[in-house]
Amino acid sequence: MQDKNFDSLATKFSKNIYGTAKGQIRIEVLKRDLFESIPSLTTGKLRILDAGGGFGYLSQQLAELGHSIVLCDISAEMLALAEQQIREKDKELDITLIQSSIQDLSVEALGQFDLILCHAVVEWLADAKETVKGLLDFLKPNAHLSLMFYNKDAQRFHSLVSGNFDYVEAGLKVKKPVRLTPQYPLLIEDVESWMDEWRYQEVCRSGVRVINDYLKLRKNQTLDNTQLIRMELEYSKYKNYIPLGRYVHMLVRTESQLTI
Repeated sequence: MQDKNFDSLATKFSKNIYGTAKGQIRIEVLKRDLFESIPSLTTGKLRILDAGGGFGYLSQQLAELGHSIVLCDISAEMLALAEQQIREKDKELDITLIQSSIQDLSVEALGQFDLILCHAVVEWLADAKETVKGLLDFLKPNAHLSLMFYNKDAQRFHSLVSGNFDYVEAGLKVKKPVRLTPQYPLLIEDVESWMDEWRYQEVCRSGVRVINDYLKLRKNQTLDNTQLIRMELEYSKYKNYIPLGRYVHMLVRTESQLTI
């Protein structure tokens, strides 16, 4: 099994994710969770690691607020896209770009961070748990890890209500995988067990796309994206709806440095 590299897919990825309502929902849920839970994002200057961050869509916005960013990705094309976008900004941003896998990052070289972003990454990794575990060394005491992962239960439920029973019975596996469909979706209870094992305190949890992926539009019906995003934000924290999110966002914190 190999981890996914998005070289050759950078432009398509950026358009398919952030150029759509799906991407808008994702970024608004993440920003809501982060800014409501971490007051210092608006009052101070944080050191932030965007681990496997692609071209850094969110971390570029955080850098514009004055935060110091280290953006790491294995894809040279993603980082080239990030570099181009950073050059086009009206102000100079404190962003360091590093081409590396998450597993090869060195805490001796990079130091520790107030916040680590790991969004839509672990579902592409052959060993998600060990990769996330390795990130913990990069957290300062009383720091936060923002983890968003592809939700296997939601993937299965969406396939069921779409009538894709053969796909479900095949264990959500196909002979020819779609390139932008994650190959290693995670179960919420597994991620919960990791955090319990590592003694991390959950700060907040949200479902990402608890509505959008289940919409059944009538013929000729169009949606107001502003209203859709407002509904997503409202219902993303409903306890019974969170497991329906195509992705789940968990923000966790430790009060002291742990040795795992």
